[in-house]
Amino acid sequence: MPPKTIMLANPRGFCAGVDRAISIVERALEEFGAPIYVRHEVVHNKFVVDGLREKGAVFIDDLADVPPGATLIYSAHGVSKAVQAEAAERGFRVFDATCPLVTKVHKEVARLDEQGYQIIMIGHAGHVEVEGTMGQLPPGRMLLVQTVDDVGSLHIANPEKVAYVSQTTLSVDETKDIIAALNERFPHIKNPHKEDICYATTNRQKAVKDLADECDVVIVVGSPNSSNSNRLREVAAVRGVEAYMVDNAEHLQREWFAGKRKVGLTAGASAPEVLVQGVIDRLTAWDIDHIEQGEGIEESIVFVLPKELRK
Repeated sequence: MPPKTIMLANPRGFCAGVDRAISIVERALEEFGAPIYVRHEVVHNKFVVDGLREKGAVFIDDLADVPPGATLIYSAHGVSKAVQAEAAERGFRVFDATCPLVTKVHKEVARLDEQGYQIIMIGHAGHVEVEGTMGQLPPGRMLLVQTVDDVGSLHIANPEKVAYVSQTTLSVDETKDIIAALNERFPHIKNPHKEDICYATTNRQKAVKDLADECDVVIVVGSPNSSNSNRLREVAAVRGVEAYMVDNAEHLQREWFAGKRKVGLTAGASAPEVLVQGVIDRLTAWDIDHIEQGEGIEESIVFVLPKELRK
């Protein structure tokens, strides 16, 4: 009988945008001292956020909670124009940790709006990135679709002048169906020059598909409020394999692995490798101790820090 095996997805865990956002908070703490205020969780991972909080970061949702003269950082998910205007009016020292790939979508929204397009956003209502992107325009100017069914209920004044953008952390398969529906209903719709789903999301989803094809169960390390981590679990589940998402090793349940020979393991783009190692240690203690590295795309993208924080 073959050994019980852990197959590690590659790539997994931190992406360049998350690395940059965390580094901005850490460098700001070093440069200016605590407290440093962060608009929303800088990335969606409890372990990361708790660690930064211990160093002196204060995570807030309302700028009214930020005292005059403080240093404020925008999270990796981006913020609306209204938040930017309020921060400028109140005179905070601001560092923008928005992922450059999200910023690219914001710039595209501004460009399309100037050209008179009705913009549709594919995304999940209430997600911070969606609020930030839709907040690049006045309320009501952009329309949100979450499902294929939503496409049929859209009311567009000029079907010849329509464009769409996407939340960067969605499932590639999920957006594919919605995009197809949009193109069918609006034959002249303007598609993005390049798919909005970010490289890290695409690469991690591809790696999970490969795991699901080989493994009996897939574990995704990620926090419940992490969109990209949730999508990874869904990508595995729709391929017919049992799939679970855990914040850390403490949430593993031994019965998930009863009778399983090969366990797939990955992590969302906001989950640090130390949490993956914790899961490996727990599974090894449960006699699943043969480890294989999955083949995947090697990522070399790096996003630079704001010049004021570069060492």
